[in-house]
Amino acid sequence: MKNWILGLSLAAMSFVAPVHAGDAEAGKAKSATCAGCHGADGNSMVPTFPSLAGQHPAYIVKQLSNFKAGERNDPVMSPMAMPLSEQDMQDLAAYFSAQTPKGGAAAADKIELGERIYRGGIAEKGLVACTACHGPTGTGVATAAYPAVSGQHATYIEKQLKDFAASNRANDPNRMMREIAAKMSEAEMAAVAQYMQGLY
Repeated sequence: MKNWILGLSLAAMSFVAPVHAGDAEAGKAKSATCAGCHGADGNSMVPTFPSLAGQHPAYIVKQLSNFKAGERNDPVMSPMAMPLSEQDMQDLAAYFSAQTPKGGAAAADKIELGERIYRGGIAEKGLVACTACHGPTGTGVATAAYPAVSGQHATYIEKQLKDFAASNRANDPNRMMREIAAKMSEAEMAAVAQYMQGLY
């Protein structure tokens, strides 16, 4: 377990995007093209698109940079990120991170299993608890750019877990999320995704 935590700490060093000053007001103006999917205030109304309100700026910048560089691929986001400059990314991140997340609710039949995995992992599978990176309240770790997951759409989280498990998404440092997701069944992914949706 100590080796796992050490690995997470070292991975965090490679995960953090360069820090530049973002201008939230400039980001608000630039966010008009983002609103259709992510909501004007960063609270997406469509469960397949992530909410960005309250997300850590460094995480938002990293994802946009990865989409632009082809390190993460999505038919909608990849072309949206291509024309963005570093300053654009920082401005957008500053704006969305300053917005208030609205959260969601978990499906009652998924809470027990989801909470057990989120808070305790699955020892027999060698699956570490989600709290190790995302914190007990799902707020993530800003300094390591580990994302906030509380209140995030379960549909979106579940898809990301499946994509990590299949290596369709591979922009996680040191394969951290790919190794975690590969140990989970689809039922376990669905449960923990629902729990995160209601965690706020």
